[in-house]
Parts: sequence; C-alpha cells; structure tokens
Amino acid sequence: MKNASQSNLSLDDFNNVIAKYSPLVKRIAYHLMARLPSSVVVDDLIQAGMVGLLEASKNYKAELGASFETYAGIRIRGSMLDELRRNDWAPKSVHRKTREVAEVVRTIEAREGRDARDDEIAKEMDITLDEYYKILQDASSARMFGFEELGFDEEAIESGMIDNSSRPYESILDERFRKKLVDAIATLPERERMVVVLYYDSEMNLREIGSVIGVSESRISQLLSQAMIRLRARMKEWVQD
Repeated sequence: MKNASQSNLSLDDFNNVIAKYSPLVKRIAYHLMARLPSSVVVDDLIQAGMVGLLEASKNYKAELGASFETYAGIRIRGSMLDELRRNDWAPKSVHRKTREVAEVVRTIEAREGRDARDDEIAKEMDITLDEYYKILQDASSARMFGFEELGFDEEAIESGMIDNSSRPYESILDERFRKKLVDAIATLPERERMVVVLYYDSEMNLREIGSVIGVSESRISQLLSQAMIRLRARMKEWVQD
C-alpha cells in the first residue's frame, strides 16, 4: 500500500484518515466477502480498500456535493473490485458463454417483442434447460457483484459517454448511464427485478432473498445471473462484447 509520503497528506492527517475510516474499509470488505468464493482472502480486499481510501483522501472535492464518506466508499469498493479483476478466477469459457447467452436473449427479445423465456434461450443455444441453468450458476460463481459485471466499453468511457473515471463502479454516477440502467431494470420480469432490487439496493444476501421470495438460494443465484445477462442484452450500447 502507498505510504503517507507518497501522498499530499501529512503523516498526522494520514493516520487520522486511517483511524476514522478503516472500519468503513473493513465493512465493505466483509460485505463483498459474503458474496464471493472462499478462495478470496479478506485481507487482500482490506489492503486494496486502504489504497482506495488513500486515493479518496487525496482526490476528494467537497464542491462536487457528495460527503467524503460516500465518495470514499465508492473509491474503496472500486479499488477492491480492481483487485478482484486482476485476480479473476473465472475461466474464459464462463465469460464467453455469458456473452453468448446475452446475445441470444437480445435476439429473442428483438424478434418476439417480449422477455425471453428460459426454454426459448436453451432451445436457441441448442442446449438442455439443465445446461442453461449450469451456465447461469457458473456466471453467478464468477460474478463481480456490481453493475461493473455488465462489461462497460472502455472506448465509451474515454469518449465521454460514461463518466471519465476508469473505474466501472464509479461510472454509475453518470446521469445518462444511471437513467438507462434504471429504465432497463424497470423492464425486467417482476421476479428478476425484485431480486436485483433486494440484492443491490437493500443489500440482502441470496439466502435472505430466497426466504422473502420463497425459493432456494441456488434459484435466487440463477435469477440474479439471468437478470444481469438480460440487462447486458438490453444495454448493448454501454457494453463491451
């Protein structure tokens, strides 16, 4: 992790920031850990989060309107997600199959003018329904647990379509993207929409959501993966294929 001499902070200021906001770093790290495979080490996330906290303390501008804690939370989470992406455990085949499902969903929905059904997606891909659900399960296991999993187009970011931040999580602050995402979520099938809202807005875990909706945790995992794939298909102009 960078030390205080590498920033514009005095040593006292640096120590004060660490003392005051390290609980925030740990809270975000453990919140992510609840949704990640056991192979992920929480200390690695905390270390990455501390880097994000230091960056936040260097770059925060009160005139932008957000509180420091809000801004720091975004930078901390973004730094942790960067760390996870650098150590992506998901085989390339999982990402490839996820993109294939998104393209099939896009094709079916454009042709039929309605939500693509599970059996239709499996038939279009020439696989069984069980094989399709296995793809969803694999996608769930590899998921980065944020809207960054939609796969933002770097060229769009650089051209200004998305906020000029290099961190996908921070780009949700861009008003145009936010509106498009909200509109796309509103078009999801009711159960998928409820899962997305409970997971990302209410920050419930899969088991808790399963208890609310009355289905198994594995089914909630499938529904969440399917919702994210459907959003990917419906936000094609924002997504890198």
